[in-house]
Amino acid sequence: MFASVLVAGMMMINSAVATEKTASKKAVSYKVDASKSVVKWHAKKVTGEHNGTVNLANGALTVDGTKITGGSFEIDMTSIKCEDLTDAGYNAKLVGHLKSDDFFSAEKHPKATFKITKVEGSGTNYTLTGDMTIKGITKSISFPATVKADAKGVTANAKITLDRTKWDIRYGSKSFIPNIGDKAIYDDFAIDLTLAAVK
Repeated sequence: MFASVLVAGMMMINSAVATEKTASKKAVSYKVDASKSVVKWHAKKVTGEHNGTVNLANGALTVDGTKITGGSFEIDMTSIKCEDLTDAGYNAKLVGHLKSDDFFSAEKHPKATFKITKVEGSGTNYTLTGDMTIKGITKSISFPATVKADAKGVTANAKITLDRTKWDIRYGSKSFIPNIGDKAIYDDFAIDLTLAAVK
């Protein structure tokens, strides 16, 4: 009798400990704060370069303890801004062109999205792989990221290089117009991403 009670008690304790451990490792979703997140872009052509920003629409990051395990975000392509052109007319012309069908087709495809499909790394240094959708076209990309998580929230920073032609953005591309000369725009453009997320 005593042995049976003792065994039952030990089983209950072990079950409670296992439940506590499982609970402590439960992944938590953090909502991305668009007002504190920044998406910067930088593109080059043979005769110069341009840079600017685009707004983050929404997103979430999933964290297990201090390790990122998943997440996604949306970018508002209608919010594209140019920061280097001070002439209002030239600035508006460039932004309008970037929003047009020659580039991002912002009216037809107002959102670009990224969804994490694989996470490698530990501590604060990771390689994130995921599906990037631009103009309705989805391609898998990978990039290094620094992620810091604590009880208050998550901050993720990454520098991403994208080949625009993979999303059918071919305007001014020497890959498709070999004789374009000094009017060429390079296929690769850079994204400097900072995500700030809270529970």
